[in-house]
Amino acid sequence: MRLCRTALLLLTALAPLSAQDVRPKDVREIGKAGSSAIPKLQALLKNPGLDIRIETVKQLTEIGTQYSLDPLILATQDNDPEVQIRATDGLVNFYLPGYVQTGLGASLKRVGNGIKGKFTDNNDQVIDPFVIVRPEVISALGALARGGGSMDVRANAARSIGILRGKTAVPDLLEAAHSKNTDVIYESLIALQKIRDESAAPRLTFLLHDLDPKVQVAAIETTGLLRNTDAVPDLVDVLNHAREAKVKRAALTAIAMLPSPNSRNLYAQYLHDKDDKMRAAAAEGYARLHSPADLPMLEKAWQDEGKTSPRLSLAFAQVMLGRTELSEFSPLQFLINTLNSSAYKGEAFPFLVESARDGQIRRALYRPLQTGTKDEKIGLLGVLARSGDKASIPEVQKLTTDPDPDVAREALRAQRTLQARF
Repeated sequence: MRLCRTALLLLTALAPLSAQDVRPKDVREIGKAGSSAIPKLQALLKNPGLDIRIETVKQLTEIGTQYSLDPLILATQDNDPEVQIRATDGLVNFYLPGYVQTGLGASLKRVGNGIKGKFTDNNDQVIDPFVIVRPEVISALGALARGGGSMDVRANAARSIGILRGKTAVPDLLEAAHSKNTDVIYESLIALQKIRDESAAPRLTFLLHDLDPKVQVAAIETTGLLRNTDAVPDLVDVLNHAREAKVKRAALTAIAMLPSPNSRNLYAQYLHDKDDKMRAAAAEGYARLHSPADLPMLEKAWQDEGKTSPRLSLAFAQVMLGRTELSEFSPLQFLINTLNSSAYKGEAFPFLVESARDGQIRRALYRPLQTGTKDEKIGLLGVLARSGDKASIPEVQKLTTDPDPDVAREALRAQRTLQARF
């Protein structure tokens, strides 16, 4: 009986249908044949019926094999924004399975002659470094970011480029960042943060004074992450004149990412500020100046600090200035312990990633990597995946047989990432 059904599906997939005879349910039936139906589905991308083309893209995405990529790339050239968005999400879904369930396409609704969707607030997704994306995919998404059928199409393509680490599309993102649409600019900036191509930074300085706070903060953060030291005077000007607290916080945090002795007075000014985030940013600035003479002052500030965020920043500063011992109340142990906190591990993790670039600090993490809690092990595996060296590979490999399957899975992922880097 199963064989008969399979044969029937194959016959349905191969049977010729005139354009006017095809209905969405026919496309779904064709899709049930899997990869063997892809040629038939690709032909349907030229169907005059919009509902047919939309359903075709859905089926190609659901089939999800490498053979779906070429038709999905072709679908990005459709003249309808919904088809372009769904094709974009389908391409990302191949490299990041499950994405299509949360991407922009999942929220699309037809409103008159147009479409309406909502971007999720969570924009931290990115593929693992060992995942290789076909250049044609990035090229297609770059074309959409630069000139898609609607602003939502362009913003969605920019977000997708960031998720796929599409470095070759950086020129397209820079062009998109010069648009007048907030979502397009914002998504382009976040994508550039994920790609980390520092050569792009100088072309974003004009956005540091953008009138939209969302864009302005993203531009400030991007400037810091891309290490544009030439923009420090602009950042200081923003810090001195901004009215919104979140803009001032972003400006000082970015200045702290671009260490300069000339910024020392700023750090001193804000180390005891009433705003928690400003105190934290000032501490991070001291951390990156790498001056051991600052250590006593930072130790006292840490002892006196009652808020978690600035305490984490002060712990990071002490570690960066040489406090690498592991004891119950040491700064490094405090950072590691915070990996157990759902509320603050997102702050501790990047501090550990940055500090672990130092060989002495990195080696100090090997012992807690083997003896820590589940959350500590998983967090430290992520740290070493990003900041480890060749000597880290055997340390990570030990956890690939950890009794906890989540730890073992993360260890295998970290091992693959390290091996791809070296």
